[in-house]
Amino acid sequence: MAKVIVVSVGLPLIAVILISMFMAAITCLKEEERSIYLVLMEGDALAFTQQHSSTMQSNREASKTHAKHLISSSHDLFLQTTLDTGSYNKLHSYKHIINGFSVHTTPSQAERLRSKPGVKLVEKDRGVKKMTTYTPEFLSLPNGIWAQEGGETNAGEGVVIGFVDSGINPFHPSFAYDPMLPFKSNLSRFEGACMMGPLFPPTSCNGKIVAARYFSAGAEAAATLDPSKDFLSPYDADGHGSHVASIAAGNAGVPVVVNSFCYGKASGIAPRARIAVYKAMYPSVATLADVIAAIDHAVLDGVDILSLSVGPNGPPEHTLTFLNMFDISLLFARKAGVLVVQAAGNNGPASSSVVSFSPWSVTVAASTTNRRYPSSLVLGNGAVLNGVGLSGPSFGNGSVWHKLVLAKDAVKMSGTRPKTEYIEECQHPDVLDPHIVLGSIIICTFSGGFYNGTSTLAGIIGTVKALGMEGFVLVANPSYGDYIAEPMPFAFSGILIPRVEDAKAILKYYEEKTKRNKKGNGREFGALAAVGEGRLASFTGRSPIVSRFSSRGPDIIDNKKNVADVLKPDILAPGHQIWAAWAPMSASEPFLRGNSFALLSGTSMSTPHVAGIAALMKQHNPSWTPSMIASAISTTSSKYDHLGQPIMAEGYEVNTLLPATPFDYGSGFVNPSRAVDPGLVLSSDYADFISFLCSLPDIDTDAVVAATGEQCNHPFAYPFSLNLPSVTVSALRGSVSVRRTFTNVGNTTETYLATVGPPNGTDICLYPTWFTLTPQGTQDLDIHISVVQPMQNFTFGEIVLTGNLNHIVRITLSVFAISV
Repeated sequence: MAKVIVVSVGLPLIAVILISMFMAAITCLKEEERSIYLVLMEGDALAFTQQHSSTMQSNREASKTHAKHLISSSHDLFLQTTLDTGSYNKLHSYKHIINGFSVHTTPSQAERLRSKPGVKLVEKDRGVKKMTTYTPEFLSLPNGIWAQEGGETNAGEGVVIGFVDSGINPFHPSFAYDPMLPFKSNLSRFEGACMMGPLFPPTSCNGKIVAARYFSAGAEAAATLDPSKDFLSPYDADGHGSHVASIAAGNAGVPVVVNSFCYGKASGIAPRARIAVYKAMYPSVATLADVIAAIDHAVLDGVDILSLSVGPNGPPEHTLTFLNMFDISLLFARKAGVLVVQAAGNNGPASSSVVSFSPWSVTVAASTTNRRYPSSLVLGNGAVLNGVGLSGPSFGNGSVWHKLVLAKDAVKMSGTRPKTEYIEECQHPDVLDPHIVLGSIIICTFSGGFYNGTSTLAGIIGTVKALGMEGFVLVANPSYGDYIAEPMPFAFSGILIPRVEDAKAILKYYEEKTKRNKKGNGREFGALAAVGEGRLASFTGRSPIVSRFSSRGPDIIDNKKNVADVLKPDILAPGHQIWAAWAPMSASEPFLRGNSFALLSGTSMSTPHVAGIAALMKQHNPSWTPSMIASAISTTSSKYDHLGQPIMAEGYEVNTLLPATPFDYGSGFVNPSRAVDPGLVLSSDYADFISFLCSLPDIDTDAVVAATGEQCNHPFAYPFSLNLPSVTVSALRGSVSVRRTFTNVGNTTETYLATVGPPNGTDICLYPTWFTLTPQGTQDLDIHISVVQPMQNFTFGEIVLTGNLNHIVRITLSVFAISV
């Protein structure tokens, strides 16, 4: 009887257990969220097959056939036989410069991929971000290299710059084609296509824009796209892509008109260069999967220069900075003959904050120019306080007095208030009494809302507009200290007063003229003020100065911030307060909505300056390789500002300047007129970069093989043996010998004298100390570096080669002397 009971109860119990286990497994699978993974496979990509030249200029039909093989026989079949049906969605096949794909799947399925033969690397997509008129004159282009190339109507002719970004606004005059000024070159080596879609008609590719594609599979997998702004076309709803493209290659002489005021005329650095657009950034989301696909296709199309004002959100978690799929894709772009110019990042002034790591990319830091937009606030007591406005004067051209009212004194005595403690920041017109503020200049206070992002200048403008005020003043808050004021184009009179001392002066005068009741509420307002003109530029002060936001070196090998023997950034260029084209939709910047131009700051802005300069150099020297262009940009740069003083850098504290180092500015501030004729260059090719990777400290050579497909047969003795136009030794013990090899790219034999300014704590001997080179001749320079005194950090110096024909070649030295 007992046995019967056991059987009758036990069988359902087992069934329940099995069902529970099954349901738990199903629940576990449901809970395992999908992510985007980047997968690198064994086997050559199109650019490097036997049928294909390294510059991808031949046998396109064979390329297409091989591409179909990679997709159908390799990537798709591999996924079908490796992963569970329904557990993944392939996003992109990378086939032109790397052999791989991106896939949207679960972590457990990604682990399956890692364990399969033929897979070299599986990496989780860590996302990407944006690195966000006068500069041609500031860089001396009109009388320099532009003049050499026949003026602005020919500068950059025949060169194609590719932009991987948020797309382009094809209706902007910076990208218009003028039939009265036809292009001279037919670009036979370039083969791009123009993808159509919302707001991007067939006429968008007009000869100035020679290719336009969009890549969205990663974005569509990572988020639900908003069809009102995330357009599946090359159209730029954001503005960032249009901005950077116009800086590098926008048409010359385009009037910059914002709020009915003309700020001058804008010109790209290489105004006759062609533009190839590869949209991979969307207002809602951006992924590395799409960016790598865009890079892959840009190289296939045949761009000369790739400008990247976008980059990863940080270093990779589980691999070396040089061996992640993004940097490997840039390595193979370089192998294919494309110069890659990349933003350093906007994480400064923290050290080791660069997000462009590799020696095969030109990493660009950002600086100020000497253009300023000063404005002033005149008080009724005669005091004049300086600030930043970028708006017209208050009514009466700044000569008519207007009532000053502190926002807190204008709050309605009754009614509900918004759920915020920052009433003083003027974000909520419904809480202010319109009878008090009508026709007045309201005083808003920079408080916590601006720090945490809940308050904006757009909010103040909306409040001013809604209540019919004359204008506003945004003053610093003593509780938070001085703030950083960037000029923004206001439709109403307004001024930013970023210094606490000035804010105190305004409030002191205000209190003297304000009568309050027993409760302390303002009832009679006698303070008067007028806002001055803030749209007229002045050209004073020292420049360039390394911008506070610009990411700094030293370069790092991994996310533990182990230091690399590579100087980063490479070069400094204008990136602060740059006027350039914009998209009126301005999906990510509501404050700029409706504008066709924007004044922005970031290494996003400095990068296309260098891309444009590289285009001018490529036009002048068509046979130069990416290494030669990169070398010439570095060795001809300057460590001094326009006053002849060493370049300074903005620090953490507002209004503080510190002596800059190569970890702030690289080799120095770019000098296009000298870069086009450098005298000597230093070259490195793909094999040299492999030798560099194989010489990294404690390197797992299998990781190099997995990432590149190349064996470590010829490693350098040290990573700093790579023939870069700088020398960085991150841990010098005793002494070491370094060699640099120079090539004379001039048309005349020239004799050079070598001198050195050694970094503190070191002694340096050069051999030879002078040499003579014929055109295209090469010369080795041996550099023997010895520690004479251990130091607590890096110190800096330089080698200077002075030619008898006035060429000057500078090699920056960065050394951490550890022990004698």
